[in-house]
Amino acid sequence: MELSLIGLQNAGKTSLVNVVATGGYSEDMIPTVGFNMKKVTKGNVTIKLWDLGGQPRFRSMWERYCRAVSAIVYVVDAADPDNMSVSRSELHDLLGKNSLSGIPLLVLGNKIDKPGALSKQALTDEMGLKSITDREVCCFMISCKNSTNIDSVIDWLVKHSKSKS
Repeated sequence: MELSLIGLQNAGKTSLVNVVATGGYSEDMIPTVGFNMKKVTKGNVTIKLWDLGGQPRFRSMWERYCRAVSAIVYVVDAADPDNMSVSRSELHDLLGKNSLSGIPLLVLGNKIDKPGALSKQALTDEMGLKSITDREVCCFMISCKNSTNIDSVIDWLVKHSKSKS
């Protein structure tokens, strides 16, 4: 199974990869430049995680790394209201690409351990998830720091991985 993890810078994508891969969390993350790839085995499923940089100069690469994946995982900093509209427009621009049609989308509202983090309903509304009807869409609220809901995310991914072969 291949997944692309995308989202704005500082949303928690690399932290998520590390928590899934090792169960470990570090406060001191440096921004991903370009991308990282990590293979993780959960049960009988090997997951290839593409962790893509979220800075504006890397966003044009997102589509290329999302074309052949089992699911697109879009990470949002749920405690950063200032970036919601940018995050929403980047997501909807990406999903508008014909090459990505039908690929399941998993939106993760990260940093729910922080004060002022959005609820699942508020995040769903802010990100305009109800308007996405051409693919399966799921949303989980997570905290990489506290490993909140990380197991649920992995379970969902394993159940919903569509093999392209």
